Amino acid sequence: MIAIIDYGAGNIFSVKNALDHLGVECELTSDKQRIESADKLILPGVGAFPAAMEMLAASGLADTIREQSKQKPLLGICLGMQLLFDKSYEFKECEGLGLIKGYVDKIDDEGLVIPHMGWNKLVYNHDCPLFSGLDEDYVYFVHSYKAFCDDKNLYAYCTYGSRVTAVAGDGKYVYGTQFHPEKSGSVGLKMLENFAGLM
Repeated sequence: MIAIIDYGAGNIFSVKNALDHLGVECELTSDKQRIESADKLILPGVGAFPAAMEMLAASGLADTIREQSKQKPLLGICLGMQLLFDKSYEFKECEGLGLIKGYVDKIDDEGLVIPHMGWNKLVYNHDCPLFSGLDEDYVYFVHSYKAFCDDKNLYAYCTYGSRVTAVAGDGKYVYGTQFHPEKSGSVGLKMLENFAGLM
């Protein structure tokens, strides 16, 4: 079972609908025991990094996610991916979950329309089980901030002015997609299916 973590800042229903479409057992939950008993976790997110971290900390879910990420697959989506990093500079410096080394800062390439919204082509940088059965293809982004990390943690990127981290991970259980797989057609659904199949 996949627990979709409901902490008040998630685009949770579209993620659940996508998993339901795939026939993957899942539930929306903020209950720590349900999260601990799940096989895999998805951390969605829409909105601002500091507010999301405040909600995760206040609910106690931040520590639960950190602990569970050591033993089972975790997928962060959009803001949920950004929360996986050490810190963000959105509005102010704010510590994240610290599961992937790196930080999040504003897209500031001159002349670009912000937010970055629309379809961009993925470029694979390293092998990743989420890419199984897929070629580099277009996926759907909506964001104003992007993650900066070491090359070893950068699984895929797109180009929007400069390079934008599209898929990142810790080399173990933790994965993140800056784009919305649940809104990225058959490519995104295949990635969710691949995540659901992880051991």
